[in-house]
Amino acid sequence: MSRLSKEEALRLIREVDLKTLGRMASEFKARLHPQKITTFVVDRNINYTNVCWVDCNFCAFFRHDKDSDAYTLDFEEIDEKIEELLSIGGTQILFQGGVHPKLKIEWYEDLVEHIHLKFPQVTIHGFSAVEIDYIAKASRIGVDEVLKRLAAKGLSSIPGAGAEILSDRVRDIISPKKIDAKEWLNIHRLAHLNGIKSTATMMFGTVESDEEIVEHWEHIRNLQDETGGFRAFIMWSFQPSNTKLQREGIVSFKTSPNRYLRLLAVSRLFLDNVKNIQSSWVTQGSYIGQMALLYGANDLGSTMMEENVVKAAGAANRMNQQEMIRLIKDIGERPAKRNTAYEIMEMY
Repeated sequence: MSRLSKEEALRLIREVDLKTLGRMASEFKARLHPQKITTFVVDRNINYTNVCWVDCNFCAFFRHDKDSDAYTLDFEEIDEKIEELLSIGGTQILFQGGVHPKLKIEWYEDLVEHIHLKFPQVTIHGFSAVEIDYIAKASRIGVDEVLKRLAAKGLSSIPGAGAEILSDRVRDIISPKKIDAKEWLNIHRLAHLNGIKSTATMMFGTVESDEEIVEHWEHIRNLQDETGGFRAFIMWSFQPSNTKLQREGIVSFKTSPNRYLRLLAVSRLFLDNVKNIQSSWVTQGSYIGQMALLYGANDLGSTMMEENVVKAAGAANRMNQQEMIRLIKDIGERPAKRNTAYEIMEMY
């Protein structure tokens, strides 16, 4: 099968009916995952601070340093959250915060080292490219040094957050203070070259065009060709509630489940070198999250013991391990708990 071109991807998005796209994506998925195993991970998203100076127009989570509800968790509070995760069999923490203007590399080193030494059984998957870029600037060191120093303390992998759409036109509208597309890609490139794996993400449903969506996928595919460092691709739709984009009338409505499944299926076909595609049940709900498994996704993502960023924008979906197992079995696939590296830990 020849590699899907940008023009072919655009045609699929615009012209092919949804059922056909689902069939095509399922056939492609079956070649990559012939054993019909659908995975999930038990983890906790720890938002260590909501203080952020980046002020993204699509975000309802951030606060400024002097706001009454601004916070930065201390190590004891973080320990309690990890202990709660371990009590339900969790294996991973996803660390993400606002881009705090006052925290430098030493604070992050101390945090990662503290967790790695106290909870060696927990994988630390944390700090977006945007956070890493600012840690470097605030600490007056290079991004490469930040990555090396955090990896030495126990950082295992980094999430794809902050990608949104890898188009500077879009970024200038929805997140004008964030790093540009080229720098996001370069930080992930440097992470991969330093032995740190990552995930790739996309948030659609703001002001992007179909062409910009496909260009985003092309950036991911090209970097994966170069480094092989992306473990998975995760796509979700913009949640407008309580955001500046909604207040200013730039984006008023959520995109439809049809649009989500359509783009998911084409992403599965286009990203032929990314083995794992994750369902976004957190934004779509459990039913569409399950449907995503019939449109190319092979991973149901995280049980998400805690999630605050999307919740602040109006999405409050929840799912536990038993629900995930049931949803996977209901479509005739085999559920398996995995770790961060997509290694199977337990079959159900």
